Amino acid sequence: MKKAFTLLEILIVLGIIGVVIGAGIASYSTAQKKARDTKRQGDLHAAQAVMEQCFSAAGNFQYPLVGQSGTNVISASCTVNGTTYSFSITDPLNNATNKYTGSGGGAG
Repeated sequence: MKKAFTLLEILIVLGIIGVVIGAGIASYSTAQKKARDTKRQGDLHAAQAVMEQCFSAAGNFQYPLVGQSGTNVISASCTVNGTTYSFSITDPLNNATNKYTGSGGGAG
């Protein structure tokens, strides 16, 4: 008698492998989303730090103007006593539906 797997055993193993792969893909997708959110939070924190540095270092107590360069890049800069403070942020996905946009403006 030959030793071999039956069709049912092979189908069960393939089903288990499919479930494991599906769970792995779902957790990988969640990890990617969390990483993008962490990057966004870090970018906004860096922008806040630059804005506060410009506000206090300039002596006129005004925030720098924030502009939009390109299609989805938000940036600002100021120079105080020969030191330039600046930031430039882009959404991690950088596509047509996920982008930063600016509106309004003005210093102070």
